[in-house]
Amino acid sequence: MNFALAMPPVRFSAADELARELLGRISRVVLVTLGLILIVAGFLIAPLPGPLGVPLTVAGLMLVLRNSFRARKQFVRFQHAHPKLIFPLRRLLRREPEVMPVAWQQVLRVERLVLPRRWRVAQRWRKSLKRRP
Repeated sequence: MNFALAMPPVRFSAADELARELLGRISRVVLVTLGLILIVAGFLIAPLPGPLGVPLTVAGLMLVLRNSFRARKQFVRFQHAHPKLIFPLRRLLRREPEVMPVAWQQVLRVERLVLPRRWRVAQRWRKSLKRRP
């Protein structure tokens, strides 16, 4: 005696495949648009006090890069052209982002760009903390 407990095979019609493909494209367009809105909002919020612009921009970039092949291709090209600019962003896009080391690295970079050598304090703080046991 043979009992078949499995469901019979489901056959999808051409209309089902077309509907699935259309729904996938629409959802990708919506997600890319939402990601672009988050990126723009992150750039607008960035000058305000507090670090709210960076997480918003990273979340938007994650949405865009996961759902747009063209954006991913441009991101890789930009990364090859300017690796020092993209490296901190790539560290934030990982599954377990290294937020504090990236933030500290950016503080040191901004300090080096903006302040003269005698006014830089972050590097001195780092060196004094390293000397302590």
